[in-house]
Amino acid sequence: SALLERRALRRQRDRAARGRHLPAVDAIDELAHVRGAQVDHAKLDGLVTQVADMKVEVIIAVGHADRFGSDKYNQKLSEKRAESVKAYLVSKGVEPNRVYTEGKGEKQPVTKPGDCKGPKSKKVIACLQADRRVDIEVIGVRQPK
Repeated sequence: SALLERRALRRQRDRAARGRHLPAVDAIDELAHVRGAQVDHAKLDGLVTQVADMKVEVIIAVGHADRFGSDKYNQKLSEKRAESVKAYLVSKGVEPNRVYTEGKGEKQPVTKPGDCKGPKSKKVIACLQADRRVDIEVIGVRQPK
């Protein structure tokens, strides 16, 4: 299921690159840790470069968390992750009213239930890294060159 979704997103991105009116999608991994937001500036700078050639309708940043912590804590953490991405994009010139954020907490992990077994440890935390992320969707139209 996740593989099929990635393939569909890749096809959409390829079509968008050819100038069709489809969303360009980019997933940014591990943008923030439990304490403080460590944004992957290189990936976000690449995204800013890509959207510079677009008439952007909306950018949606959806934050996620791993399973450790309470539901309330993970919800807030995922919201902070998404907000940190928005703040960075705005600092790079993206219009703030074009960027929407939301947090999903731990509700949409990319790891499967049996992937990272055991109690909280360095090994399990490293295994769950993919769940700590912000997914970014850009909807707009590529400008002709």
